Amino acid sequence: MFALQSDRVALRFGDRALTHAELAGCAGALAQRLSGLPRVAVWATPTIETCVAVVAALLAGVPAVPLNPKVGERELAHIVADSAPALVLAAPGVELPPGLASVPRLDVTPDGTSDAAFADPGDEAPALIVYTSGTTGSPKGVVLPRRSIVSTLDAVAEAWEWTSDDVLVHALPLFHVHGLILGVLGPLRRGGTLHHLGRFSTAQVVEALDGDGTMMFGVPTMYHRIAEEVGSAPALAAALGKARLLVSGSAALPVRDHERIAAATGQRVVERYGMTETLMNTSVRADGDRRPGAVGVPLPGVEVRLVDDAGATLDEAGAIGEIQVRGPNLFTEYLNRPDATAEAFADGWFRTGDVGTRDEDGYFRIVGRKATDIIKSGGYKIGAGEIENTLLEHPSVKEVAVTGEPDDDLGERIVAWVVPSGPEPAAGELADHVARLLTPHKRPRVVRFVESLPRNDMGKVMKRALGT
Repeated sequence: MFALQSDRVALRFGDRALTHAELAGCAGALAQRLSGLPRVAVWATPTIETCVAVVAALLAGVPAVPLNPKVGERELAHIVADSAPALVLAAPGVELPPGLASVPRLDVTPDGTSDAAFADPGDEAPALIVYTSGTTGSPKGVVLPRRSIVSTLDAVAEAWEWTSDDVLVHALPLFHVHGLILGVLGPLRRGGTLHHLGRFSTAQVVEALDGDGTMMFGVPTMYHRIAEEVGSAPALAAALGKARLLVSGSAALPVRDHERIAAATGQRVVERYGMTETLMNTSVRADGDRRPGAVGVPLPGVEVRLVDDAGATLDEAGAIGEIQVRGPNLFTEYLNRPDATAEAFADGWFRTGDVGTRDEDGYFRIVGRKATDIIKSGGYKIGAGEIENTLLEHPSVKEVAVTGEPDDDLGERIVAWVVPSGPEPAAGELADHVARLLTPHKRPRVVRFVESLPRNDMGKVMKRALGT
């Protein structure tokens, strides 16, 4: 799965670094201690130790369960009971919560050497078990086989022209697909370098990209902070302009932020589309048209289709339907949930629950989640994302989320949750702004001003928490 023989730096966290050869040695030594275990948990702090632990588990053929260090008591209890890890791997000195008291702890140290050979467990062997956010119930353990990780990393490498010469810069958490699989295993598979910033700041981005950084991964909240500063920060604009590739994922990047970054840097951000169960599905290619709001074309080996409410395939450009995916990038099952696994598929296609559309030239655009981002109002199906991007064009709007709520007359009425950029504008002014730029039936019927929007660790707005 990895090329771990060179003396090139593989991992850099602050002033700590490991070469590929050093990583192979210490991870190999740890893998010998893990060999034969059913599965292990990893307390996934943003450290070198987390990376060593995951690589060791992969070498040993032992499924690893990354744990969010901010996980709540109830969620942790569910994950521990569901996955039954034999050990929890953690960095020395890190305090673990009482919910892990029943699981033996093994401290991970980035030292030791081993040249032991490990048997290849096979393409379908479970590699990682990543728990979903649990927005509609207890989190489900998504079993990702080695096949899905390898196919995704090789597909995005082709699309992004990713090589061993690249130095990836990011500050993403390491318990999620974006930060761990793309952001750690991606550089290791290519034989390149990960430079993890620890905590995101634009000052650190400047330093890293002014150094040897060639690529940056981020989420929209990070790029929003960049967009807010870059117009008046020449050093930041210059550093971003030097990067070979800027990639945003985990949620849609607002068009306004796209344009502000492009205007200041001459660099357009690449968006891609994936999820825990599928890893990566589509992306704008490095040599492709980096158009705002588009997540590109299907990656090599991945099939993507749109279907209507009856399950019929929608072939015409511009049609809106549920996105379904099939290919080697898919997960195997939800751990201990055969019912949920069966329900997630339709004739071999994974039902993402996301709604999208396809341009004439095959570029996909994400409209939103079927459950929270499609509003049925007055006989129309309305995408929340389009209204959000339009409201963000208003100078008085800093952040916004659009939802639907029951309405006796309309079925659902459109509600805009607005974080103002200054004094609160009149609600009617915002509604008129949308009606003028889109159509009257897409205007928000209710505007609620809030100090901030609830977000998860990946920066996604948790719309179900609005109004509760």
